Amino acid sequence: MADSRRGTIVLLCGLPGSGKTTTAKGLVQDRRAVRLCPDEWIAFLGGDFFDDAVRERVEELQWRLAGDITLAGGIAIIESGHWLKSDRDAKRDWARGHGVGIELVVLDVPIDERWLRLAARNAAPGPTSVPLTLEVLQSYEGLFQLPDAEEQRLFDRSPGDAGST
Repeated sequence: MADSRRGTIVLLCGLPGSGKTTTAKGLVQDRRAVRLCPDEWIAFLGGDFFDDAVRERVEELQWRLAGDITLAGGIAIIESGHWLKSDRDAKRDWARGHGVGIELVVLDVPIDERWLRLAARNAAPGPTSVPLTLEVLQSYEGLFQLPDAEEQRLFDRSPGDAGST
């Protein structure tokens, strides 16, 4: 259980097109949180969205910032996608060790729906839009480790959560 003086980290978990940014923006309004989106930071820095080293550095910096925010009592929403169970486990372990709440919002959207969303985004890209092809999207399917119910129970429940994340 989190220390009442400490904040909460909210991990968004999902593949491209699953609704992470839309969900995060809604949570910012509902919970007065800080949203950390790696794609926006990479775009601002003029980086390559597909440069793994740049992405890892940005995500590490955002994780450190999330720690500072939550240790000071705030709420940090991290949009990284959290595809790997080992990543989610490490972040949950850190939060538990520091008395910080940790929530997981799983966005499990079928690939057909995600592709429709991404195709629309590709047709009218914004400055932080990551252009993806269907082939790239399909290649991500085998990399994503969808959290099962047992793993999801290891996280705190979000306010208003009716059962599943």
